[in-house]
Amino acid sequence: MDRLLNVMTGMSALLIVLVLFSVRRARIRVEYSVAWLTGAVALLALSRARGFLHAMADLLGVADPPLALLLIVGCVFLIIFYRFSLIISQLKDDNIALAQRVAILEYHIQSLKDRAAGF
Repeated sequence: MDRLLNVMTGMSALLIVLVLFSVRRARIRVEYSVAWLTGAVALLALSRARGFLHAMADLLGVADPPLALLLIVGCVFLIIFYRFSLIISQLKDDNIALAQRVAILEYHIQSLKDRAAGF
């Protein structure tokens, strides 16, 4: 149990460092890094709170507290992934609409050039 909790602590610390490094290098936007930092800090806090883990394991009906931690963390990161899926879907829709508007503008510019060439 202690080994798994220590691994989870190390992984959460590594995730925090990676996210902060990516923000510093401008590889990830700050508004998206908040979700990752929140998840990593939650993982770090849960991996160190043994009493809370035992209570959550009893509440969830899981025999081993580290398994309860993995279940909770998995659910948190699924929510983060779902949020980013929504953002990506919205960006894709916006990109399609923008491409259509550019195509319409190019058509109008070409028709204006054709009219100007005809005079």
